[in-house]
Amino acid sequence: MAINNGKQFINGQRVATHAPAIESINATDYQLTGYVYSQATLEEVDAAAKAAEAAFAVYSQTTQDQRAEFLEEIAVQIEALGPKLQEVASLETGLPLARLQGETGRVTGQLRLFAQLLRRGDFYGARIDPALPERKPMPRVDLRQCKVAVGPVAVFGASNFPLAFSTAGGDTVAALAAGCPVVFKAHSGHMATAELVGEAIEKAIVNCAMPAGTFNMIFGGRIGADLVAHPLIQAVGFTGSLEGGMALYNIAQNRPQPIPVFAEMSSVNPVVVMPQALATRGAKIAQDTVASFNMGCGQFCTKPGLILGVKSPEFDQFVEGLIAHTQQAVPQVMLNPGTLKSYQQGVAELKTEAGFELIAQGQEATLISQASANLFQADQSVLLAGNAKLQHEVFGPMSIVVAVDDEATLLQGLEQLAGQLTATIIGEEAELATAAQLLALFTRKSGRVLFNGFPTGVEVSDAMVHGGPFPATSDARGTSVGTGAIERFMRPVCYQNTPQVLLPAALKDENPLQINRLINGELTKAAL
Repeated sequence: MAINNGKQFINGQRVATHAPAIESINATDYQLTGYVYSQATLEEVDAAAKAAEAAFAVYSQTTQDQRAEFLEEIAVQIEALGPKLQEVASLETGLPLARLQGETGRVTGQLRLFAQLLRRGDFYGARIDPALPERKPMPRVDLRQCKVAVGPVAVFGASNFPLAFSTAGGDTVAALAAGCPVVFKAHSGHMATAELVGEAIEKAIVNCAMPAGTFNMIFGGRIGADLVAHPLIQAVGFTGSLEGGMALYNIAQNRPQPIPVFAEMSSVNPVVVMPQALATRGAKIAQDTVASFNMGCGQFCTKPGLILGVKSPEFDQFVEGLIAHTQQAVPQVMLNPGTLKSYQQGVAELKTEAGFELIAQGQEATLISQASANLFQADQSVLLAGNAKLQHEVFGPMSIVVAVDDEATLLQGLEQLAGQLTATIIGEEAELATAAQLLALFTRKSGRVLFNGFPTGVEVSDAMVHGGPFPATSDARGTSVGTGAIERFMRPVCYQNTPQVLLPAALKDENPLQINRLINGELTKAAL
């Protein structure tokens, strides 16, 4: 397979105006890898968007089976890349091969899961209210509703998941499943990885006879804003920082035609440990908590960054356990120099912030690219005041522990938190029965509430929600993981008194797709 072509993917071709000049680096030693890419121009961004728009006219009309086969073929082509894919991804991100092998399985599994969704057909949301010409005092016209693709989607690769949230990641797969061509902005931290996956997608496009512009990919650090501003782009998928996500959101809202931006941005993912759980298994909870916020060098958007409990001798012992395990934590390579610098800056700012105390540090880094773990303790007054530093996600292997006077203070403090991706309650069965108020609060504050586990690790499934109120995401009505993600890139259309021959298959009387439909308020597969 040709790699390091250095050019953009536009309309099934590799094109470049500029000579290759953007260099990929080794995440471990910061040396150049030899993979070099061309900075996309405004003209190339325009060409990619126009290619996606031209493809939309055809691709949006493909059947659900055709798109399912296409997604499955992408999975086959990614698997055909073999170990080369993980080796290149590890080189560019410093992530271990075992983690990347698992991530590859997540990508291919996600593609096949969305293929199942397409064949199942419930994503159409088909609703039919047949005509009632004899109804008094006014007859009812024939009304039929289903969801259709919104148009070309801009997707931005995430730094921390070079496969699962990148070129063929969740946003791309959801958009393609919906019938939306994609213009993908490759992340500068793993361009060679993106190129490999991009070529796999291109092979699938050819093998499945999809329009050439169904997938396009551009490289460069200065064209993301131009892509979002392009008038042919109809939605945006983004995973990254609050600052980056809001910059794109503001561009999208200030266009002549505003468009939705589904940005997953910032979360500290509070964990509340209840008293009986501390008394019964506090030492194990401490060990597991540190393991969770250190997993993948803390480079998970669901990392538990805030640990809370009511003051007690058992909570004091729990904190001692957190300290001991943090001190034992080995340094790990971070994704890139920018991520490491941001982490170090965030830690440095907490060290000088009133009400915060550094209580444990992990083993010292031995490589220029490594980060050490850090554990802070914050006074409850910081929580009650809604301190911005307490709520600011420091991306990396660190967390903050807070002890409060009583349950009422805990609830009062948690009310000050902004929106979260996750919220966790750890407790024994008997005390969980008293956690209804806490659950209600977390339900308002987060997209996923979990019990007796840790939020790192997001299952790709029908029921999963990876989203939440601002600033966790820019739009809490969707999810970026799980089959529900398709809904972000679809919109409802009502067909009134439409001839059968012109109706979408999902709404025809005979129900040729054999899908569940809401007919006169009843869910059924029956034909009309």
